[in-house]
Amino acid sequence: MDNINVLIVEDDQQQIDTLTYILQDNGFHVAAVAKNYKQAISTLQEVDYDIAILDIFLGNNPEGLMIAEFIDLQSDKLRPFIFLTSATSRQIFNRAKLTHPYNYIIKPYNELELIYAIETAIEKFYDQEDSFSAEDENTIISKEHLFIKKGKSLKKVRTNDIIFIEVEEKYCNIVTEKEKFVILISLVKILELLDETIFYRTHRNFIINIHKVEEIIPQDNLILLSGNYKATLSGKYKDIINKFQTLR
Repeated sequence: MDNINVLIVEDDQQQIDTLTYILQDNGFHVAAVAKNYKQAISTLQEVDYDIAILDIFLGNNPEGLMIAEFIDLQSDKLRPFIFLTSATSRQIFNRAKLTHPYNYIIKPYNELELIYAIETAIEKFYDQEDSFSAEDENTIISKEHLFIKKGKSLKKVRTNDIIFIEVEEKYCNIVTEKEKFVILISLVKILELLDETIFYRTHRNFIINIHKVEEIIPQDNLILLSGNYKATLSGKYKDIINKFQTLR
């Protein structure tokens, strides 16, 4: 379980300090800071990050644009990025658009504007149509992650860490080894969004991660899961047993 990892590319230490404070105060994690093109390229390949914030001018050169172009070419590690810059010329703006940023924010910026830009970028990158809202929570779901907003914190939950999901009326309880989350979404809908080779329905109220199964007891309609959790196995879904290679 992680907070959203943010990569900062900025050469002004005061700006770095301010940005770091704002991000941490809003529940984000600063994964790394790079101050020039060389550092940024190295960091992009070595650090696990979810979104990058790029200044365009590092020193007197628009190196941020070259860094954005590099990110665009990383098909196996493509991530969203936004520009946070003092550059206001139309020429620079037009070049920046060609790199497909998720936002372009002019310094000095408003804290709320920045946080909104980051969260919107995450939603768009991980398919905004799969975004669900409750009164106090927002959730973005992809095949590999769930991004769940609680208060100021935007939490990243790896789907592989999910043990099971249980429905309660209109809500789903998502249980991992460390934490439980409650989101407003139907069991049928969330099953459509998750990897069907890993997540299986065992009951009208349960979805389990097949990799977390410890034991199946068909006569008791019971599945034992890692972390001492249990899920109900109804007759309608007992074909899940065929997913396992058994020795007799």
